[in-house]
Amino acid sequence: MRLTYDVVVVGGGHAGSEAAAAAARLGARTVLITPDLTRIAQMSCNPAIGGVAKGTVAREVGALGGVMAQATDASRIHFRMLNRSKGPAVWGPRAQCDRALYPIGVRRLLDGLEDLDLFQEMVTGLHVDERVRGVETRGGIVFEGGAVVVTAGTFLRGRIHVGGSTAQGAGRAGEGPSIELARALEARGLEVSRFKTGTPPRIDGRSVDLSRCERQDGDDEPFRFSSYAREPIPKQLPCWITWSGAGLREIVTRNLQRSALYGGEIGGRGPRYCPSIEDKVVRFPEARRHQVFLEPEGLDTTEMYVNGLSTSLPPEVQLEFLRSVPGLEEAKMTKPGYAIEYDYFPPYQLHHTLEVRALPGLYFAGQVNGTTGYEEAAGQGLVAGANAALAVQGRPPFVVERDQGYIGVLIDDLVTKGVDEPYRLFTSRAEFRLLLRQDNAPSRLGTLARSVGLLTSEQEVALEDRLREEARAQVWFRERVISPAVARAALEEADGGSVRQSKSARELLRRPGVSAAALLEAVGDDAPAFEADALATVEIDAKYEGYIRREVDRAAKLRAQAEFSIPEDAPYADFKTLSKEARQKLARVRPGNLAQAGRIPGVSPADLQNLVMEVRREKSASPEQHSRRCST
Repeated sequence: MRLTYDVVVVGGGHAGSEAAAAAARLGARTVLITPDLTRIAQMSCNPAIGGVAKGTVAREVGALGGVMAQATDASRIHFRMLNRSKGPAVWGPRAQCDRALYPIGVRRLLDGLEDLDLFQEMVTGLHVDERVRGVETRGGIVFEGGAVVVTAGTFLRGRIHVGGSTAQGAGRAGEGPSIELARALEARGLEVSRFKTGTPPRIDGRSVDLSRCERQDGDDEPFRFSSYAREPIPKQLPCWITWSGAGLREIVTRNLQRSALYGGEIGGRGPRYCPSIEDKVVRFPEARRHQVFLEPEGLDTTEMYVNGLSTSLPPEVQLEFLRSVPGLEEAKMTKPGYAIEYDYFPPYQLHHTLEVRALPGLYFAGQVNGTTGYEEAAGQGLVAGANAALAVQGRPPFVVERDQGYIGVLIDDLVTKGVDEPYRLFTSRAEFRLLLRQDNAPSRLGTLARSVGLLTSEQEVALEDRLREEARAQVWFRERVISPAVARAALEEADGGSVRQSKSARELLRRPGVSAAALLEAVGDDAPAFEADALATVEIDAKYEGYIRREVDRAAKLRAQAEFSIPEDAPYADFKTLSKEARQKLARVRPGNLAQAGRIPGVSPADLQNLVMEVRREKSASPEQHSRRCST
């Protein structure tokens, strides 16, 4: 049996959902194939979206028309804006979601796309002629397409470990691994390596003594991840904080060799920034305690996620160390934690479109590229799905640059720098983070999405409304003149000094502590109403105007470097003016321009200067000389 589509997406996680939705929104006939349609967009680990940098990515996915932001709003049961005490460049919206409601929200949005079909099967191989043309399934069905996007998550030769002596093949708990597809990809000559990740145990919240824990309520502000939809937001639930102590450390230390990680069962490297409790005890022996968050799994369940105690120790040890934590002395464990080891493909093998260099027509997105997190997966999936559809349609590729979005930072880091541990986004990875704020995601990326065709007609209307509202607010604050008498109340409340002559609202807004809301309140009934999102962007733009201008200038210089292109087949081995390390790393990454070459570790400024000279010399060489060089 053969079925024909434009784009075939393998895997139904966060990357696969966004890839399929993006391709379908672009008008490509798309099929998403996954082993279990009831587990599309499953939140396998913590049912949470966002955080520092990650929250901005979720907003960027929404601004590009993706499903993550809207599904998060429809399922969020606890919201906080992280880093509020710091500058707006590092603010991070984070939502704890209802584990059951989130995938329902994603599935509803996918089912609403006319050009998308869903199919339940296990993909076992690729259909290839001169390029990748489709996939083969365990049931013997061939799905032919112009492009294939693989978003297999942790399923490729996935292996779950619970304790040092208990391991089984699985993509995640309760689902089998993808062995045949892993072998088929490796047989095509791609470099493969192994990473590991893990989850903590879950507990019955009714067995927790909450009087011994610190209550953490969510923020009351009417924040939304989605720029284009107004989903009804469920009621909020509190989270709770407690701490592990000496008792837990002693239990873990005593049982360390029973851990799959320290007992020698796991060879793959795990995420540095989300370590297991075994890692914490070994790597930070001087730490007296470690913070533990008890987070609700949903509105209709008493189950709690024990954030901070990821582990691969045996279940009986997990229960023992849980009961050493204040408030959990009588805890009932509902699911043990586990570690999972899986294949990934070092991402230097990709173009910035996420197409595999050696296999045209094949795209990778998500954890198969060595990343962690739902948000990083969603961002990659959207870019991969969009480029797969655009390639089939014969249209130019879609690339988010580093100064346009954290998605651009993520993909450029993967392709240019590679990974030696599971990659996680941080604001420190972005050199233009004041430009890449969570509040301005729609104005940064919405127009780009619209120009490509990634937005539905309803989303385009919502984008226009948002841009119009922001422009209206910018004009009002720039043109509205406020007298000293009117301004006095707002300035005194913020300790913003005094004013002796009338000034524009924007000038007053630049003063430390003076908020847009306070100025509007001081003006009184004569002040117009503005949406909170647009008002936040106007306020930040005014207060950080000088810094933003400098980042814009630096971004322009980076783009000037990007205009100096480097041929895909540049003979780096012949560029003797470059250091040996630079030649090796340039030949491995194959940068497309000078800006990308400059971000490769080991390529010095002197190497870049010499690279320009060598490329120009190569481009000016006669065809005969070029052919002779390539043949040798």
